[in-house]
Amino acid sequence: MRELVAGLTTFGAMAYIMAVNPAILAMAGLDRHDMIMTTIAAAVIGTLLMALWANLPIALAPAMSSNIVFAQIVVVHMGVPPRVAFTIVLLSGLAFTLLSLTNSRGRIIQGFPEPIIDGIRFAIGAFIARIGMTTGGLAIPSHEGLAFGSMANPTVLLCLGGLVMALVLTRARVPAAMLLTIVTVTVLGAFIPGPDGHTITHIPARAAEWPRYPTHMLFPFDFHGFADHLLVLVPVTLYFFLSDFFDATGTMLAVTRRAGLEREDGQPVLGRAAFTSDGAASVIGSSLGTCTVSAYLESLVGVEAGGRTGLVGVVVAVLFALSSFFWPLITAIPAVATAPVLIVVGLDMLSGLPLVSRSTLTEMMAPLLMVVITLLTGNFMISLACGLLLHTALMVAGRQWRGLTPMLLGLDAVFLMFLVLETRMQS
Repeated sequence: MRELVAGLTTFGAMAYIMAVNPAILAMAGLDRHDMIMTTIAAAVIGTLLMALWANLPIALAPAMSSNIVFAQIVVVHMGVPPRVAFTIVLLSGLAFTLLSLTNSRGRIIQGFPEPIIDGIRFAIGAFIARIGMTTGGLAIPSHEGLAFGSMANPTVLLCLGGLVMALVLTRARVPAAMLLTIVTVTVLGAFIPGPDGHTITHIPARAAEWPRYPTHMLFPFDFHGFADHLLVLVPVTLYFFLSDFFDATGTMLAVTRRAGLEREDGQPVLGRAAFTSDGAASVIGSSLGTCTVSAYLESLVGVEAGGRTGLVGVVVAVLFALSSFFWPLITAIPAVATAPVLIVVGLDMLSGLPLVSRSTLTEMMAPLLMVVITLLTGNFMISLACGLLLHTALMVAGRQWRGLTPMLLGLDAVFLMFLVLETRMQS
């Protein structure tokens, strides 16, 4: 009974992804209904892998950071076709899975500079919040770049109300805070007319319908397209790999430690099965037609409810599968209902930024530069390249030779090449 309650709690905390992930991937020109089905399928299979193979109470689904980079950075900004972008996710997932079968995970964690890990999280958080502000109408284009939306617009007021609700419920530690916000804003939108005179939420003719999986999204890869632009896309593939690697490692460590799942020597029970499950989930997810699949920090609420085994994940997977029958309702969710969630997720990723101001100059400058470049230009890959090179330059200037690890210098070379190629493509 305890595992069942924990599964219900975890599902309630992360069910918002069924609405948010399709809305984000639709920005890349992908069909929203198709993305609902692929999101659910990836969550079901990824969570079952972790539950049955690693026997851990950790749920998986398409990652909130990677989906933004996939849609807005890779497809929209860089002009990479979706099939090539799915190939990038596949290759990064394969790299993660192969690495999980070796003993190199610890060396990678120790050899990667902490400021860049922070910078990636902060920059993506700022970008996610920016996307939420624009899709919710809080930030609109102006001759100066962006301006605050008109308070006379009911969509803006509804988004602000949803944002306040999400923040209050999150602060009150309500497990399903995001889901409740989406449902509330969607219901209110059915009674509030938008600028076009029609209600913001369009009620579907049916609440439930037999799920139809988009078989044309199976194995959506283009290896020739990837090979044609190999030098530009290798750094992007590295980002997806590193992002999934550090997100999964941090999330699984947090959940298992909170659950008290440790060996006799005090180390967490994270072995090859757990890491391989996460990597394989991304391989399967890309084959189904969605972005990187990774462990969700919302699994913590299930642990708080008493979950300790993979049975929690089985319950979560079953609930995701049952949700596929209600895809007409999920499709009806307007952008203004998911916008507050994006803003809150972005702010949460930025929550550690004040701690950076207490760090040394070397630790502080690279993350802040990455945030500023991402916010002003919307180009995360450029910000990552500049952050890496600045961090290296500061290490050299401070004669901190031990910090110049082979991994850092190798990444510098790759991203320096990326900057050169990106400049040539723009000229």
